[in-house]
Amino acid sequence: MVKVDLITGFLGSGKTTFIRKYAQYLMDAGKNIGILENDYGAVNVDMMLLQDLMGDNCELEMISGGCDKDCHRRRFKTKLIAMGMCGYDRVIVEPSGIFDVDEFFDILHEEPLNRWYQIGNVIAIVDSKLESDLSDEADFILASEVADAGCIVMSKSQDASPEEIQGTIEHVNHALEKVHCSRRFGKDFDGSDEAGVRNNVIHKNWNEMSKEDFDQIADCGYEMASYRKPEFEAEDAFTSLYFMNVKMTEKELREAAEKILSDSECGRVFRMKGFMRVDSDSEDGSGLSAWAECDRRQWIELNATKNEITIRPLHVGQEVLIVIGEELQEEKIKSYLKI
Repeated sequence: MVKVDLITGFLGSGKTTFIRKYAQYLMDAGKNIGILENDYGAVNVDMMLLQDLMGDNCELEMISGGCDKDCHRRRFKTKLIAMGMCGYDRVIVEPSGIFDVDEFFDILHEEPLNRWYQIGNVIAIVDSKLESDLSDEADFILASEVADAGCIVMSKSQDASPEEIQGTIEHVNHALEKVHCSRRFGKDFDGSDEAGVRNNVIHKNWNEMSKEDFDQIADCGYEMASYRKPEFEAEDAFTSLYFMNVKMTEKELREAAEKILSDSECGRVFRMKGFMRVDSDSEDGSGLSAWAECDRRQWIELNATKNEITIRPLHVGQEVLIVIGEELQEEKIKSYLKI
C-alpha cells in the first residue's frame, strides 16, 4: 500500500517550505514520491514554488480550484485514484490553509482508496509567532488541523522567543479546549506523556534539522481525536482575492503589503502571496540587476504575513497576487496595489 501524509497548517504557517525539505528527505532515502497540491483557489501558487523538485523521483499534481465543496471532493478522490496507479512509495498532500481535515480521512476510507492507500502521518505546521487574537472561525480551523496530528512542527522558531513559542503552544491547546477536544501538546518531541500532555512539538530551526529529526517526523503517525464542530461553517468566513498583472516596483510592493496587512480597513488579512515581474534595473535601486544581469524583466515572489514579508527572485512565475483573509475589502486593497 502507498503511504500518504497530510501536511496541515493555518494560512501562512509555512507548509510549502516544510514540504520542500520533507520531500527532499524522502527522496534522499530513495523514495519515489508524489506531491498533491490540494487548494480551493483557482490559481495554485504553491505548486509553482515546488517545480524544481520535479524529477525521476518526484512528481507534482494539483486539483484545480474554483468549484464548490462537493466538486472539490470528487476531484480530490479522482486525483488520488490516478496517483494510486503511478507506483509511488509516498504521497504528500498539501491542502489549503482552511481545509476540513475530515475530508482527507473520509475520502481515504472510501473504495478503492482504502485498498490502495495507508495513512502514514498527519503533520501540522504552526507559526511560532502565531497571532494571539484569532477569530472563533480561525481558532476552529487551527484546532481541526492539529487535533489529529502526530506532531506539530513549529516554523520560524529561530525568530521567536521562548515566551512566544510557549504562548503559541498555549494558544493551540486553548483552541483545542474550545472545541472540546482532549488533545494537548507539550514543548518537546520525546514521545513521552507528562500530566496528560503529549510532548510532540518540534521547535527547531528547519535549516538545522538532522536526518534523525526527519526520521521522527516521518514516523509520527496520527490520532483520531474527536472534537465538536461549530454551528457556523468556519471555512465560509475566509475569502481570497486575485489580482492579475499588478505593475509595481519591488519597493512599492513591499510597502503595499505592509499597509494591507496592517490596515483594518482592508479586512483581516492573514496572507499575501504571488508573483510579479519588475524591471531588473528598477527605479528603487533594489539590486534586482544583480539577480539577472542579462534580463531586464525579473520574476519576484511575494510571501507575506503580519510577522514576515519575504520577496525573492524566481526564474519563472505567473502574474498574480492573492490576498487571503476575513471580511476583505477589495476596493481598499486595490487602492494600495494601485489598481
